[in-house]
Amino acid sequence: MMQLDVIVIGSGIGGLTAAGLLARYGKKVLVCESHTIPGGAAHSFSRRGFHFDSGPSFYCGLNHPQSLNPLRQVLEVLGESVETVSYDPLGHYHFPEGAFPVYSNAERYRKAVAEITPQGAIELERFEKPLLQLYEALKGIPTLALRADFQVIPVLLTRYLPSLLKLLLQIGIVQGSVGEVMDKEVKDPWVRRLIDLECFLLSGLKAEGTIAPEVAFMLGERSNIGVDYPVGGSGAIVDALVRGLERWGGKLRLNAHVDKILLESGQVVGVRLRNGEIIKAAIVISNATIWDTYTKLLKPEDLPSSYRQQSLDIPAVDSFMHLHLGIRAEGLENITGHHVVVHDANRDITGPGNTCMISIPSVWDKNLAPTGHHVVHCYTLEPYQNWQRDDSYEEKKKERSQSLFRALEKIIPDLRDRILIELIGTPLTHAYYLRRDRGTYGPAIAAGKGTFPGPHTPIPGLYRVGDSTMPGIGVPAVAASGILCANTLVRERETAKLLDLYRSRL
Repeated sequence: MMQLDVIVIGSGIGGLTAAGLLARYGKKVLVCESHTIPGGAAHSFSRRGFHFDSGPSFYCGLNHPQSLNPLRQVLEVLGESVETVSYDPLGHYHFPEGAFPVYSNAERYRKAVAEITPQGAIELERFEKPLLQLYEALKGIPTLALRADFQVIPVLLTRYLPSLLKLLLQIGIVQGSVGEVMDKEVKDPWVRRLIDLECFLLSGLKAEGTIAPEVAFMLGERSNIGVDYPVGGSGAIVDALVRGLERWGGKLRLNAHVDKILLESGQVVGVRLRNGEIIKAAIVISNATIWDTYTKLLKPEDLPSSYRQQSLDIPAVDSFMHLHLGIRAEGLENITGHHVVVHDANRDITGPGNTCMISIPSVWDKNLAPTGHHVVHCYTLEPYQNWQRDDSYEEKKKERSQSLFRALEKIIPDLRDRILIELIGTPLTHAYYLRRDRGTYGPAIAAGKGTFPGPHTPIPGLYRVGDSTMPGIGVPAVAASGILCANTLVRERETAKLLDLYRSRL
C-alpha cells in the first residue's frame, strides 16, 4: 500500500488539470487511469503511421497570453506549453443549399452571412453584441482565481472588484440561455439555424438549452484570439498536462483500473484497484461521469438515496458514431481542416446522423499522417439504446456509419477510393474505451432547467471533476472544473501565490 494526499480517478483533461494543480500546490497526487493511454475523451491513438484524435479537435487560445482559456492558464502555472498552428477560416458549414465559410474574424464572418441574408447579418451583429460584452466582463477574472466554496467571495472582492461589478451588470445574461438572446435579436430563419448549429457543436443542445457564457466565450475567443490546433494533435495537450503533473511530483499510473472508492465510517479512505491493490488517501477526485461514479465506483448505500437518485436521473446527451480514416491525399492540396455537414434541413440538427462533424488535422500538422496522406476523423450523435455485440453488430456498424461517409463525400467525392485505414466506432466503442456510461457526450442539462453540480459530494473526502460537473461540456469547461476543485482543496493564500505568479508572466 502507498499513502498519498489525493487520488484522481481518470486522466481526462479535468482530472489531469486538478491533479497537476494540486501537485503544484505541494500535494502528493496519484492519477489512476484504466486505459493504456492517458487523456480520456481527449486521448490520441495511432495505427500504421496515422495519428488520430479520439474526441475534441477544435481549440482556441492554447498559447495566446490574452486568451481566457482555462487550460492555457493551467499549463502556464505548471510551466508547460503546446506548440500550435493558427488558421482562418476555422471551417465550413455544409447545408443542403450550399457551403458556408466560417471565419474567426467577426467582420469577415458577418460579411459571409450577408451574402446569403443581408438582414440576417444585421441581426447576427445585434445578437453577438451582448455576448461579446459578457466576454469582456469575464476577461478581468481569470478562471485560475475561482473556487467552489465561500472563500471565493473575499478573493473576488479584494482582487477583482471592478471586474466583478462589470459582471454583475451582466447578471441577467449570465443566468440565461442563448435562445433568449436569439429570440430577442434574430428573426431570420437562416441565422437562427446557424446559431442553433453552433450551440449544438458546443454543448450538444440547441440555443434554447445552451448557457450564454459558453457562447460568449466561444465568440470572444475566436474573434479576439483566433483558433489554433496543437501540433501533435489532442495528445500533445495531454502530454503537456502529464509533464506538468510529473514536474511537480505527481504520478500517473496507466492500466490502473479503479474498482471501488473505499469508505470507512462514511468517509473516503482510498481506492481499490481491479487487481485487488488498495491505495490510501484522504481525498479522492473522480473524473468519471456522475453516473459511473455513483453506480460503479460506490455502493448504493454509500450515498443518501434521494441524492443518488436525483443525480442518476440527470439526462444524458447521446453517444456517437465515429469514423477514423487514413486516406491518400493527392489532389487535396487545397482542402481545409474543419467541416460540418447538415444532411437534411427539415430534420432536427441534433437528430442521429443528421449533423456530422469532420476534422482533417493533417492539413495543419503533416506529421499526423505518412507523407502524401491525410488523417480524417468524422463523428455524429448516435443513441446508445439497441446497440449490442451480437451477430448483427458488424452489419449495423456499416449501416449506421453511412451518414458519415456521405458527409465526407460532400468534401471528398472519391473518398472511398482513397481509404487505406478504416475504423468505425459505435456507442459501445465509446463506452468501452472511455469508460463512459452509455458512451454519452455528457449531461443534457438545459439552461434555465437546472445547473451542473459542483465538485462537492455528500461523502467527506470525495470530489468530482469533468463534464458532468460545473461548468459543463467542452475542453475549456472541463479544465475549469479541475481548477475549481483543486483550488477548493487548498487555502486561499496558496491560490493567491499562484495567481501572482500567473500575473507576472502575462
